[in-house]
Amino acid sequence: MGKIAFLFPGQGSQTVGMAKDAADHDDRARAVIAEADERLGFALSKLMFNGPQEELTLTYNAQPALLAASIALLQLVDGAGLKADYVAGHSLGEYTALVAAGAMSFADAVYAVRRRGELMDEAVPAGEGTMAAVLGMDAEALEAVTNEIAAQGDPVEPANFNCPGQIVISGSKAGVEKAAQLAKERGAKRVIPLEVSGPFHSALMKPAAEKLKAVLDSLVIRDAAIPIIANVTAEPVTKKEDIARLLIEQLYSPVRWEQSVRTLLSLGVDTFVEIGPGKVLSGLVKKIDRNARVYAVNDLASFEATVAALKGE
Repeated sequence: MGKIAFLFPGQGSQTVGMAKDAADHDDRARAVIAEADERLGFALSKLMFNGPQEELTLTYNAQPALLAASIALLQLVDGAGLKADYVAGHSLGEYTALVAAGAMSFADAVYAVRRRGELMDEAVPAGEGTMAAVLGMDAEALEAVTNEIAAQGDPVEPANFNCPGQIVISGSKAGVEKAAQLAKERGAKRVIPLEVSGPFHSALMKPAAEKLKAVLDSLVIRDAAIPIIANVTAEPVTKKEDIARLLIEQLYSPVRWEQSVRTLLSLGVDTFVEIGPGKVLSGLVKKIDRNARVYAVNDLASFEATVAALKGE
């Protein structure tokens, strides 16, 4: 058997009830959720398990909730004796990957992403920035489009290189709308506006990055026990200095997800286990490499099926 990578989802995968069956079934999973409540000083668990969805989706709630749900599910995987050779997470999921790799404590990470969500929310007033997914256009052609619009004074840039033919752009509302229009004129199949509260992974997030640095400086970041594929570089990282620097840059740099998966494939990974709500990353991996073995652990049933499949080999 080749190597295994654990992948952790980012914002957008949150859903009411996530990780509830794991917490009901497993003491360690339950302890993770309780620790999140304690560290944040409010009942995040109530929001995770009962909603409402609109409140759960707010950036500063969704980020700690997804981290907590993913780490709770990781307790099940860990308890079954499954270990990863590498970890990676999409945007917010990178913090989950750091906890999985032993580079951050869960309590510090859940506090960090709560503050990260608040800072991202404050960086650009609501309604002034946005994001959109551009389908069916290659990176070079799309970068030409965003450069052209940005040069006219409306900030916009590629934010997530997710998989072939799926790139997310981010920037001012006007910039994203104009780039979307021009992309369609130049052959993009579809442009889908995203339900987000700001222009994440764009230069407009630089004010938030300055403040995030102060938050991270107050927490303990250690060398990682297993390599993390960083969003910013799509390369493995283990040194604490590099981890801290890249987390700051990540806020205003594109997420190089397609390249991150290709890096993992080149390192001998043939099995990907997405741990956390939803199946977004599993779908992206399949679009990048149809032959990769992909499993998603998003509840108790999928965990049992994944363990049975991997232990049966």
